[in-house]
Amino acid sequence: MALDAAFREPPLAVHPVRWTGRYLAWAARRVPSGPPGRAVATGALAWAFGAVTAYGAGLLVSRAAARLPSPLRPVAVGVALWPLFAHRMLLDEVAGVERALASGGVAAGRAAVARIVSRDVSELTPDEIRQAAVESLGENLSDSVVAPLFWYAVGGLPAAALYRFANTADAVWGYRTPRWNHAGRVAARADDLLNLVPARLTGLLLAGRTVSWERLRAEAALTPSPNAGWPMAALALRLGVWLAKPGVYALGAGGRAVEPGDVRAALRLARRRGWALAAAAAVVAGARAR
Repeated sequence: MALDAAFREPPLAVHPVRWTGRYLAWAARRVPSGPPGRAVATGALAWAFGAVTAYGAGLLVSRAAARLPSPLRPVAVGVALWPLFAHRMLLDEVAGVERALASGGVAAGRAAVARIVSRDVSELTPDEIRQAAVESLGENLSDSVVAPLFWYAVGGLPAAALYRFANTADAVWGYRTPRWNHAGRVAARADDLLNLVPARLTGLLLAGRTVSWERLRAEAALTPSPNAGWPMAALALRLGVWLAKPGVYALGAGGRAVEPGDVRAALRLARRRGWALAAAAAVVAGARAR
């Protein structure tokens, strides 16, 4: 967490997500889009090879760290864990949307939010830009911070590395398009499965004591994704705002439009919860190791 806060990301040349992207691009040229059965099977094999490689790399690093002198072990593990999550980058990107709106107007805000969302931003109003930024903050807090730290607490570096591979594979292959509807099916389902617990944990962390489990669960169910709705619904209910993607979902019905103060409040919440979860993950991992 200290490395993340100080430097954001490690150099691109040694970033494992970049290596994962290269493998996925290489494999994509060899995975067919059809017929369905062949596409699913080949995509599954390509995904499994990458997953086993990621897990094995994490295992090798863990064993190498275990052979170091005691004071150096947590340092080595921390350096290896650093590129597997992205806390400061997420906070910086979301904060940058509000800064762009304030300094450059709607056009600059649209360009900034386009970096963190996949929807069409060409017609978004300032309220809708802030809304998209808050939604992205919630969803990516789960994917990029809570889930890697959760899996590290559960299974150490190997589990965290496997999760990061699975999440990256879903981002590249997990689309319902003619190209990836079948070939990327295993990648999409694996990511859904690995995020079942982290997404709900993120929702609880963001909701706090102010939102009941029943209300949070009901709102989360309004989204088509089995996981993304939990952190987004938690922020909508906690902040009292309305979050929606036209034609897909609407959360926090009756809430107000997202204001600059709401973006700042969401960022403070995500920052504090990220640090608190990192501390908890360290305690759990330490106890598991002993």
